[in-house]
Amino acid sequence: EWVHVAAAGVDAMLFEDLRRSDVVLTNAHGVFDQPIAEFVLASVLAQDKQLHLSKRLQQEAVWQHRELTGTHGSRALVVGTGGIGRATARLLRAVGLSVRGVGRTAREDDPDFGTVVPSAELAEHAGWADHLVLAAPLTDQTRDLVDGAVLAAMKPSAHLVNVGRGALVDEDALLQALRTGQIAAASLDVFREEPVPASHPFWGMENVHVSAHMSGDIRGWRNTLALQFHGNLQRWSAGEAPENVVDKQRGYVSSSV
Repeated sequence: EWVHVAAAGVDAMLFEDLRRSDVVLTNAHGVFDQPIAEFVLASVLAQDKQLHLSKRLQQEAVWQHRELTGTHGSRALVVGTGGIGRATARLLRAVGLSVRGVGRTAREDDPDFGTVVPSAELAEHAGWADHLVLAAPLTDQTRDLVDGAVLAAMKPSAHLVNVGRGALVDEDALLQALRTGQIAAASLDVFREEPVPASHPFWGMENVHVSAHMSGDIRGWRNTLALQFHGNLQRWSAGEAPENVVDKQRGYVSSSV
């Protein structure tokens, strides 16, 4: 009657029989919003302040003065207007970035993003951003959303951050864009194949920063997930509707915002 997924993404669970059934599906909506937003901010600052390069130069005992990029006043386009995207937008705006969202439908005066542009028009808006942040669920509509056309539209100085799902990006096109300087860098926490094979070119690229699908996993996260499930179990046992019910056709918890 009820399936709970102790994660934000439910794409691995949404087989057709489950979609068509009356089984209620819930997820860990909300648990990872702030930790992932903090990770995105850290990725943006690390790129602008050349922290990855500074660490490499330190290891080589090289003193090299450089001029850095100002983060205040730069632009972030956040793909995904759910809880994670909204927490990310709020945090980035707090440190002075201009932020826009990318969602299913266009709108103005959004409380967190201001402007939201439609995901179908991502290639038309990608050139606006200094940082393109992917925080969307994986659905039929978002698979390969960042393709060669989107990457070609980005600034040569732009930075891609993926904390959503690996399959949001055409990784072959991304690899080519990074190798040719079509975009400057990528901070990737999620991949099509995990763990990333040791032979994958991403490992050895100076402008790619790899982390092991850990952006939301702060200390104590398992306890938080357990408490969230326990609360829903109590509601279910009492005959009440559970929280964080996933729209099985859309593939995520629908928001009224």
